Amino acid sequence: MATKRTTNSLRKTATPEEVNPLDRVDRAILRSLQRDASLSNVALAAKVHLSPAACLRRTERLKASGLVRRTVALLDPAQLGLGMLVVIGVVLDRSTPESFADFEKAVHKVPGCLECLVVTGEFDYFVVVRTQDNESFNRLHAAELLYLPGVRQIRTFVVLKQVFSTTELPIA
Repeated sequence: MATKRTTNSLRKTATPEEVNPLDRVDRAILRSLQRDASLSNVALAAKVHLSPAACLRRTERLKASGLVRRTVALLDPAQLGLGMLVVIGVVLDRSTPESFADFEKAVHKVPGCLECLVVTGEFDYFVVVRTQDNESFNRLHAAELLYLPGVRQIRTFVVLKQVFSTTELPIA
C-alpha cells in the first residue's frame, strides 16, 4: 500500500490493484459473461485470448469468489403476457427496524415483484412489479399490496415506455 504524507500524519492510500484486484483478463471475462452467459468455455476463451483451460480456471475462480452470483436466462415479458411494468412508492407508518423487516419479508411474496429498494426522500421503498394489464394490477393491488404490513401509503406509477433496461454492470 502506498503512503501519502499529509500535513499532520502519514496516511495510507489504496493502490488501484487493491481497490480492484481484477486484472484486464478477468474484467474481459466478466464483460463477456454479462453479455452472453451461454457462451461455451471455448468461445469465451477465444474472445478473451486465453487457452480454454486457463479461461475455465479463471471463470471458476470468479464464480467461487462470489463475483458471479448466478447464471440466468432473461425472458421477454411481453411474450409471457406480462407487458405492464409498475413502480410503486411505499411509505410505512413507522420507521422502526421491525416494521422495515416485516415489510421486506412480506414483499418477497408479492406475485410479479421484481425489485424492492429502500430509498431516501418521500418514500421508504420503491417496489417494481410486472403484471399482465390494468385489471390484473388492480387485483394485485386489492389482494396483496394494500395488506402488506406497516403500509401507510402507496403511490403507483405505471410505466408507459421502458426506454432502457440492462443487467450489465459497468466494468472498467
